[in-house]
Amino acid sequence: MGLLDSFKAKLHPAKDKVSGLAQQHGDKIQHGLDRAAKVVDEKTKGKYSDRIQTGTGKAKDAMDRLAHQDGTEGPGGGTPPASPPPAS
Repeated sequence: MGLLDSFKAKLHPAKDKVSGLAQQHGDKIQHGLDRAAKVVDEKTKGKYSDRIQTGTGKAKDAMDRLAHQDGTEGPGGGTPPASPPPAS
């Protein structure tokens, strides 16, 4: 077994635990992300609002991906992407 395989094997239980915690406490985590973003935005006087919102959105997406790693959904999640509006 290679070093990377050994490392992955040791991290797998931690990944499962984090996934379970994200499922149980997802609403609290998202609320905390929103509060942290608001505080940082106030401290920077709105100078980095767009970057803060982008970072918060990415963090929420990552948390959602972790929460849905229970093996029941395939890659890309369970809902198909919205279709584009018809051209007129």
